[in-house]
Amino acid sequence: MKPAWSCLNDVTIIDVSQLLPGPHACSLLRQLGAQVIKVEQPGSGDTARQLGAHVYAQFNRGKRSVALDLKTDAGRGAFLDLVRDADAVVEGFRPGVMARLGLDYDALAAVNPAIVLCSVSGFGQTGPYASHAGHDLNYLALAGYWATPVQVHDVVSRPRVRVSDYAASGYAALSLAVAIMSARQHGQGQHLDVSIHDAVLSWTAHGAWTARAHEDTPRASSSVMPENDLFETRDGRHLAMGILENKFWDNLCAALGDAFPALRDPRFATRAGRSGHKVEVNDLMAAVFRTRDLAEWEDFFAPFDIPFSPVLGAGELFEDPHVRAREVVRRVDGGIAVNFPVKFSLGLPEGEDFVAGVGEHDRR
Repeated sequence: MKPAWSCLNDVTIIDVSQLLPGPHACSLLRQLGAQVIKVEQPGSGDTARQLGAHVYAQFNRGKRSVALDLKTDAGRGAFLDLVRDADAVVEGFRPGVMARLGLDYDALAAVNPAIVLCSVSGFGQTGPYASHAGHDLNYLALAGYWATPVQVHDVVSRPRVRVSDYAASGYAALSLAVAIMSARQHGQGQHLDVSIHDAVLSWTAHGAWTARAHEDTPRASSSVMPENDLFETRDGRHLAMGILENKFWDNLCAALGDAFPALRDPRFATRAGRSGHKVEVNDLMAAVFRTRDLAEWEDFFAPFDIPFSPVLGAGELFEDPHVRAREVVRRVDGGIAVNFPVKFSLGLPEGEDFVAGVGEHDRR
């Protein structure tokens, strides 16, 4: 079902991208009402299918699948037939591939002047890295993700989610919606150049710029806050303490009472004071939280207004009462599906759960 109120209800997007960024951008717009036709290589389909059924389903539920070999005249002709009636095309090839296939923006606009072509690539269509290979880690490394220190005892550790891919998919979806609506209003399409590296750089640039002043002394950076960190508990679990405002430090000290008097040192009473003694404060807090198991800390902090959270394991996450109440995740076919994570007052119907096989919607 589609949301009856959505301006995307009669929008058609052709998704010829693979893996995460392009398919996720299309999936977001599909959940908001657009029809998405996925064009896949006959036989093998999207590379994501090789990563497991649940991985592929995550970004491609509810899409129709058409199998076309774009390297053949017949495949290109069928693709252009789809373009004639579509609003947008999303592709994720390296720069130049669409042109070599005879399917660049000019070719698409020749059959549909209002078409929007969204090209999602690692480093964009221009620039010295445009043709370079890359995946999420590469874009993060070259965007200064690890240039900003954030912990007193900082280490380089890979992110647990594909940060740059999700950044790019969000920007792509937003840009597509605006470009499609503009094309419908004015009759003129355009080419969107979405660089995954650009997308995550827009998130990291400010922090990295500030960090330049402390490259030799990273702990001195304002981004390193000793009381805002992850701490290990006695049972080897971890908790997150998100103290930023001074009132939460005061609340923490009040909650702990006289049990840990070292935290009440007047030197630590202000954020500036704690910043001047980062290692000492962080080590003191680490010692405090190693005195109890995680469950004990959960019970202890429950009555207090303190930004404390247990670090949930995979087996705990989906049973968490808040996760269940918000209904962003639902169970489907032995796995899960993720709903659009914004609550619209006019409502969004529950998403379509079918996952098409390669070429399931070929024209016969």
